[in-house]
Amino acid sequence: MKNKVILGALTVAGLAAGAAAAGTLDDVKARGKLNCGVTTGLVGFAAPNANGEWEGFDVAVCRAVAAAVLGDSTAVEFVPTTGKTRFTALASGEIDMLARNTTWTFSRDVDLKFEFVGVNYYDGQGFMVPKELGVSSAKELDGATVCIQTGTTTELNLADFFRSNNISYEPVPIETNAEAQQQYLAGACDVYTTDASGLAATRATFDDPSAHVLLPEIISKEPLGPLVRHGDHEWGDVVRWSLNALVAAEELGVTSANIGEMAAGTENPEINRLLGTEGTLGEMLGLSADWAKNAIGAGGNYGEVFAKNIGEDTPIGLARGLNAQWTEGGLLYAPPFR
Repeated sequence: MKNKVILGALTVAGLAAGAAAAGTLDDVKARGKLNCGVTTGLVGFAAPNANGEWEGFDVAVCRAVAAAVLGDSTAVEFVPTTGKTRFTALASGEIDMLARNTTWTFSRDVDLKFEFVGVNYYDGQGFMVPKELGVSSAKELDGATVCIQTGTTTELNLADFFRSNNISYEPVPIETNAEAQQQYLAGACDVYTTDASGLAATRATFDDPSAHVLLPEIISKEPLGPLVRHGDHEWGDVVRWSLNALVAAEELGVTSANIGEMAAGTENPEINRLLGTEGTLGEMLGLSADWAKNAIGAGGNYGEVFAKNIGEDTPIGLARGLNAQWTEGGLLYAPPFR
């Protein structure tokens, strides 16, 4: 088994090295379309709407990158991936980037040869149970059956938590959030565990969300963010700075409503550099001068994207918390555009 795991990691790493050598930025430009890996369906983060159009918090990152590179936020092919298939899809070159509530870890970075370009959501693993179970703490779950997605950090976190608290559990392996929801509601497991944001998104789709509670324990750090293949630094820069542009725009007060006016020039040199009216940042990336303007215009700044898809006024109802700007007590912080 150990040899199989090592071989699997080497295979993914080898695929990544080969695909990265091709030069993804040039490929995307030539293709006229961005291939972006997303989840198979998690409301608020990535899911098709009634018209079959993908929308959500992670989808917005894909669209921002497509707008920055191609000037068209709709020039995206969304490729659904599971916890098991996502890394092979990226390593093989099937997708150009992955924006799929994926945790940045040491082994994924160093061993699997992926480059996380930033964090778009600071999260942590939680637990959801039916209210009728009468449980108020995860430490009361001794002997519980737990639905857990395979190929994720939640598997290891769950084992660590139960072992450190000297309690036992029976795993119920599932591959997609849809399967987890089905199994959980059918009573095949007592508990569903994943990132707390995912639990909130899943609960929001239930007929009676109030019949289910999120337990207070957050048992891990889950910095979620988009990733690309190691070795393709030019493409990594494009995806990284497209995300940074959304974050910086919120801090600087650039919104989807005023971006046209601000793009005509402002008294703030950093805004001017961001929007391309000063400097040569676009040229440095191999993009047009208005690349960041296009990225921000695709769906708004980071705060607008958050509020529209997963914020407190949506059924998911997430507060900004750690995902507030650094000026507001959060962890969001874009490096200077200079």
